[in-house]
Amino acid sequence: MTPSASSDRSDGSEVDMDEPAGVRRPNIIYIFSDQHRHDVLGCAGNPLAVTPNLDRLATEGVRFSRTWCASPICRPSRASVITAMHPHQHGIVANDSENFDPSWPTMMKALKKVGYQTAHVGKSHYHQPGYRKLLEEGKTIDTRDRSDYVASFGFDHVLEEFDRYVHAAPHVSTPYKEFLAEHGVLERYQEQIMSLWRGSATHWKGETSVLPQEYDLTSFIADNAIDWVKTVDASQAFFLQLSFVAPHVPLVADPEWSAHYADALIQRGPRDAPVPTNDTWGDYVKDLVHHAQAGVHDDEFLLAGARQYYAMVSLIDQRVGDLLDVLERRDMLDNTWIVFSADHGEMLGDHQLMGKMGFYRTSVQVPGIIRPPKGMQPRVVDDPISSLDLTATIVDIANAEAIQNSAGRSLKPAVEGGTVPASPVFSTIQPIVPVGVPEDDAPRPDEKPLFVAIYDGRYRFTLEARSGTPCELFDHDRDPDESSNLVADSDETDNVAGYTAQIADFLSTGGVSQ
Repeated sequence: MTPSASSDRSDGSEVDMDEPAGVRRPNIIYIFSDQHRHDVLGCAGNPLAVTPNLDRLATEGVRFSRTWCASPICRPSRASVITAMHPHQHGIVANDSENFDPSWPTMMKALKKVGYQTAHVGKSHYHQPGYRKLLEEGKTIDTRDRSDYVASFGFDHVLEEFDRYVHAAPHVSTPYKEFLAEHGVLERYQEQIMSLWRGSATHWKGETSVLPQEYDLTSFIADNAIDWVKTVDASQAFFLQLSFVAPHVPLVADPEWSAHYADALIQRGPRDAPVPTNDTWGDYVKDLVHHAQAGVHDDEFLLAGARQYYAMVSLIDQRVGDLLDVLERRDMLDNTWIVFSADHGEMLGDHQLMGKMGFYRTSVQVPGIIRPPKGMQPRVVDDPISSLDLTATIVDIANAEAIQNSAGRSLKPAVEGGTVPASPVFSTIQPIVPVGVPEDDAPRPDEKPLFVAIYDGRYRFTLEARSGTPCELFDHDRDPDESSNLVADSDETDNVAGYTAQIADFLSTGGVSQ
């Protein structure tokens, strides 16, 4: 967009005023869950997942059935969501990478420039809390001290929460911890989270929360987002990024939805373990298996966790319904675009793995839904898209200038009944330094492996990019469960060479649209 006129915001930033007289830009809400599998949605064909409100968004919009995240781990994916750049472009390739750079061009800054009110409620993960080190130094931490930092990425309003493990840490203050303390339930909650601590033998154990539904973290985040929508200036377009912490581990859900899924027979996915095709890939597979505590948990243990996971998703859905009700009561829904997605998926025992960090479908594929104002006849687009494309779409919806160095494509044509040219999608991850490795012994980032995967709708290929080592090749047409790794198959030599070249080109150009 080329601005024809401009004015200044109260914060000193310039605002483009290039819109027809009497026409207000639409509101945009980006609902974002954490570690949400693409297939735990009723609209994705899951008969057990109770998600009527998210299903409503799909039946009044477009569901992109093959949405890939830019990285199958939190921080790199989230950095790509706000910048529409790939991890190797912005430099956040692992969870232990440096903090995000406030000077980045972002989706929110682009929207603010054209006059949007912007708000973030929930988990940003734009910074590494560093709680362990600070606590070892005996320092008291208040997460609100980072609110200005989060706001610097383009938000007018910030209320941030983090993973539930943080709430059990002593000397850490957060809005949610204070809320629980005010209601006299903080200590019981902390005891439960401590009993399911990250990396312990109970890391993946499913349990019903000791808190009632109204005190659940999902409800706290939703209530704060709804309160903001209730009071936002209706005469000015707004952008709300609503980022739930669930269904991220620990696998603890509220009593009401836990009871609903108590007897649900959730089928476990493929059981084939990853095949180490070379030493480089074998070392990473060992990390994934260790993280998952593979071989320790039986089917009943995994089923109990899956039930709680589904229950967490259903509470998110319930609260999305409450948000939609408020939008309708404020006569806003007919001028509001809603986008729903996640940072990455969750294995839930598939291929004997838990969590994320790999390129199996349930780790790298996420929900992708766009619902325009007033809705539309439902569509399902099966061509692969990237989470970066959702970001580019939001900027396009706002009629704002494209983000500098954006690698995303607007999907607005698909919402308007047209098509978006088919294009392969990519995802990137670098292994983190194992806990306990002394800082002086940790390899430099450029010495660690960098795994890049490409997916074109049929084949999914993984390459260790620094050494050029092929690691995985799966044919989804013949092997949708990704059980047969063809990377060493002599019949696939040309495919391996072709995908290797595509990844090399991707890394050299950055995949940036010209």
